[in-house]
Amino acid sequence: MAATPAPPQAPPKPTWDPRRPQPPFPWLRPTIRIRLTLLYGGMFLIAGILLLSIIYLLAAQAISTGNQPLFKIVSGSAIKVTSDNCPAVTAINSGPVPLSDFNEAIAHCVDQQRQAALDNLLSRSLLALLGLAVIAFAFGYAMAGRVLSPLGRITRTARQVAGSDLSRRIELDGPDDELKELADTFDDMLERLQRAFTAQQRFVGNASHELRTPLAINRTLLEVHLSDPNAPVELQQLGKTLLATNERSEQLVEGLLLLARSDNQIVERKPVDLAEVATQAIDQVHAEAEAKGVTIRGERKPAVVQGNGVLLERIALNLVQNAVRYNVPDKGWVEVNTEVGHGQAVLTVSNTGPVVPAYEIDNLFEPFRRLRTERTGSDKGVGLGLSIVRSVARAHGGHIHARPREGGGLEMRVTLPM
Repeated sequence: MAATPAPPQAPPKPTWDPRRPQPPFPWLRPTIRIRLTLLYGGMFLIAGILLLSIIYLLAAQAISTGNQPLFKIVSGSAIKVTSDNCPAVTAINSGPVPLSDFNEAIAHCVDQQRQAALDNLLSRSLLALLGLAVIAFAFGYAMAGRVLSPLGRITRTARQVAGSDLSRRIELDGPDDELKELADTFDDMLERLQRAFTAQQRFVGNASHELRTPLAINRTLLEVHLSDPNAPVELQQLGKTLLATNERSEQLVEGLLLLARSDNQIVERKPVDLAEVATQAIDQVHAEAEAKGVTIRGERKPAVVQGNGVLLERIALNLVQNAVRYNVPDKGWVEVNTEVGHGQAVLTVSNTGPVVPAYEIDNLFEPFRRLRTERTGSDKGVGLGLSIVRSVARAHGGHIHARPREGGGLEMRVTLPM
């Protein structure tokens, strides 16, 4: 009797758990809300105590000033009253006055002295409040910068990572608050991204070797058989067809690998002159342009950018090749210009050719797409030229803009930061 097969085992649990362990007392964590509450509450309490103390001192000074005698008796037998603060009391000494008038003058003098003390207290309190407000704003600005400094550190690290420096980490120290939790989560994400990009680069390298080797072997075998003069005509024709197909496959593999490599930012940059790059591209396409009767012209001014020379040459080569291949059969021309404008280096490639509708422009930059066709099917290329151009331009921080020309053809404009 056959033994019963064992049930399949459950898959192992993932080793990485994105959930952070919960502390035993989460309400005791020094969160930013609690810290800001304590900080600004303490600042408000300190400012209130200072303001109350200043008002108390000013009020004490005002009461001390108000306790000064309002008048004094300066005669002995005949009572004579004089006052420095209340001229109305002194004026009563000019003659006998009723007692009611004298009491009214004294009350008026007391009210006037009290109002002067209150006005003095109000003006000094406003000055004290203004000074405390300036100090509070300055202290609050400094404390806010100290509290938000981890956010600046996270932002700087994210900006460096945007330049393809995935090895950077925040490694934020300090209290276990929301900002540290955000920084640790960001570091974990960068770690996973770096592993993914490293695996991608390794895959591209391995695929480059594994795909190129059999194609190179096929090309060598076909060329050896085609070099035999005694081979039948049918076999030679088949060999040429297979050789053209193999060459097309090699171009497709090279284009795909270049497209995969150029999707990332350029880490190692060197000064590259777009005028020199465009001249080299024209030299490579010159023979094909003469065979098709296409004239290449234009003015190439120096325009130095920081980038990868091989990839930038691929931009110019693909644009010039497309401009030559997709041209009119008679008296066609291609114009290649380089210049500097508004702090950017500009490469412009214009050509005569068939009329291109404006709504078809975006499709030209999609891989394996051509004008009015869903897939490539001609001998002009593999349909990756403009896709590679756009990818390389983006990797250098630039962009490409295409627009149809009146009468036919296109104008391709590549702008790159200097």
